[in-house]
Amino acid sequence: MHRRGLAWGMTTHSIRCAYLSLGSNMGDRVACLHGAVARIKQLPHTRLLASSPVIETPPWGKTDQPPFLNMAIKVETALTPEELLVATQKIETVLGRQRIEHWGPRTIDIDLLLYEGEERDTPTLRLPHPYLTQRRFVLEPLATIAPELCIDGKTVQEWLAMLPAE
Repeated sequence: MHRRGLAWGMTTHSIRCAYLSLGSNMGDRVACLHGAVARIKQLPHTRLLASSPVIETPPWGKTDQPPFLNMAIKVETALTPEELLVATQKIETVLGRQRIEHWGPRTIDIDLLLYEGEERDTPTLRLPHPYLTQRRFVLEPLATIAPELCIDGKTVQEWLAMLPAE
């Protein structure tokens, strides 16, 4: 049920921009990414503003697994960071994500990277994402949609330039 356009249980929150990273290295990787983006676009009070090209990257953290397809998106949303996290985790589950092994293979991974004007350091959510500036597979797609976005005093482009070449 909806009241004033918000689903019951949702909190009223100002509309803000958020950046998400999406990755897949199992099954039909392109279909998983497109399915995730389509479902994110259907979230209440959420609008897709930008989408990066899809890139193929080697695995990070746990390297004995297939390569990933990665992309980044920018959304505008009235969901709180916590509501957006829960919603994207539900999308992961619908698309077959099983959390068996840390940094292991997955059909889909959706990470909340940044949420305009918000920082978090809780057991369930850290904003900005703790590895954001260390991961080429996150920064490369993000740089195509938000190269001048500032993270901890540097732009996405500057963080990307600081990473060693692969």
